[in-house]
This record gives sequence, structure tokens and C-alpha cells, in this order.
Amino acid sequence: MDHQIEDFLEHWLPLADDAWVLAVITQIQGSAYRKPGAMMLFHEFGQGVGMLSGGCLEADLRRHAQKAMQTKQVTCVTYDASDESDASYRLGCGGIVDIMLIPLLKENHDLGLIELVQAFRHGRSGFYQLPLVKAGTDARQYQAAFYPEALTPFPASDFVRTGVFTQEAGESLIIPLRPRFHLGIFGGGIDAKPIAAMADTLGWQVTVFDGRTAYARAADFPHAHIVKLTAGELTANHIAQLDCAVVMNHNLGLDAVALKVIQAHPLAYVALLGPAHRRDKVLGMAGLSTESFSGVFSAPAGLALGGELPSAVALSILAQCHGVLHGATLKHLDEIMR
Repeated sequence: MDHQIEDFLEHWLPLADDAWVLAVITQIQGSAYRKPGAMMLFHEFGQGVGMLSGGCLEADLRRHAQKAMQTKQVTCVTYDASDESDASYRLGCGGIVDIMLIPLLKENHDLGLIELVQAFRHGRSGFYQLPLVKAGTDARQYQAAFYPEALTPFPASDFVRTGVFTQEAGESLIIPLRPRFHLGIFGGGIDAKPIAAMADTLGWQVTVFDGRTAYARAADFPHAHIVKLTAGELTANHIAQLDCAVVMNHNLGLDAVALKVIQAHPLAYVALLGPAHRRDKVLGMAGLSTESFSGVFSAPAGLALGGELPSAVALSILAQCHGVLHGATLKHLDEIMR
């Protein structure tokens, strides 16, 4: 199972009447596998959904989750791996991780998780507010809340990433949440298969657009939604729901129409397959330039990682796209993980 929050919420929903505990990272010091705001769920029979580490902590967390269920109290746990001579949990990252575990109860409305499910199903982003309380707090009185972007009781712009909101009533962890990223692939040829497969592995939603009979066959894209329409036949809603797009019809005219349609929408990333001289032809046919797009326009598509097979091309494109969507810069990990 993937560890996208949407996935584990959909796993939880059919079993919502069972006993569950939500575990969330509230603070880290030093380096850690996951960051504040990372969440997972523990079932009463011990099953865990999601992840908070590389597998180092989950077994011990399961024990604490069982205690939280039995007592109906909030449990707080700290894992300290700063002492490298202590291999108790083999955390491996040398950091300190604080985790809060909260039972889901009818009295606390299952921590508002149903509102998260509904928001994701309708493509809405928002913020999840979890009060930071002491261990032993009665979980029946605990009140978590999900707020749509326009209805937050705090400055939404302050929480592009998870942070702590302080007010008279106390501190809360504010976790920004959004539906999974949505990639549109324009062209359902055989070389689009690894792009769709890798994007699905990343937990992204994938839609393949191709009106040609012999392309975009369901057997080739088992985890993607397929739209058998040409780019010119698409509605504005088809494009508006996308975060990023890869244009790879292997046809100058079809690619030009696709870019023309895409350009009217503020996608974060658009990639066009092919060399620079082909890019110039396609843009000329579309009446566009490299500056016509509101987000990143990558043509030739992807990063210069080497390799020429479809899987290598897919890796280079999705690596660049992933970085754009997450606001990353091209740095070595040792520059940002101190």
C-alpha cells in the first residue's frame, strides 16, 4: 500500500467503527525520516496503515497505540537517536522525534477524518488542526478540525508547511493537506507506460488523453484514467483538474494542439518530449513561446540524468516534475540534511 494520506483514509473508512489510533509527528530535532505532520493509523488488531519512519518505530508505536486505545487517553512518545551508542530502536537518522497518539472515538468525532475524506474526494485542499496536549489528556474531549482554505481561523499563508499555531487556548499543529497530485499524459504510446506507472507509484493520480484508436489502451495503463478524446475535444474542466502535464503524442500537430489547450491553464509543470528543434516547430504551430506558460515549461522534457530508454526518460521527467511540485531546488542532500 502507498503511504499517501488519501490511501490510508480510504482504508480506514470501511472499518471506521473499529477502534483506531492516529499517530502524528509533532516535532523533530535534527534529521528524521518523516517530517512534522506525517501521520499513520493503528487498528485495534495491530495493523498499521501509513508510516512514520523507515520501519524503525512502527512496532514500538503499535504498543503505545494499544495503550492509548485501552485508556482512551492521548499518548506522547519521544524517540531520541541522537545518542548513536543507543541502538534501542535503530532509528538510523540521528534525530529526535516527538509523536502524539490520539484514539479515534465517537465522542471526538473520529478526529474529523471523515471531513478529510470528503474534501479529498471533491478535490479540495485545506488545513488539519490538531491541538498539542499533554500525555494523559482525555481523548474523548479532544477536538481536531479540518478547515477549507478560505475558512481558516488562522493565517493560511503562514502554513505552507506544517507549523505550530499559538493562541490563548494553547498550541495547535497545523498541517496543510491537498489531494494527490494529478498528472495528465497527452499521448498514450508505449513510451508513456513507465511515466504512468512511476507516477502511480508516487501516489499521483494519472489521466492519459489520446483519441487515437490504437493508443491509450486500458491494458497498457491499468492504474490510469483514460480519456479517448483529442486535446481539441477536451473541456476546460479536463485541464483545470491537472497539476502537471507531459505532452508526448509523437505528432507535431497533436502536440501543438495539446500545448495550446494546456497553456490556458495555470499548471505548475508542462513537459514536451523531443529535441529543441522539434520544440520550436511545435511552439510555432501553436502560436506560443517558451514564455507562454505560467509554470515551468520543460522542453526537451526532464533532467539530464543520462539514459535513453523509456524508463530512463520517465525518471528524468518525473524527477523534475516532482521537484517543481514540491518547491524543491536542485541540491545535494548533504546540503539540506544537517
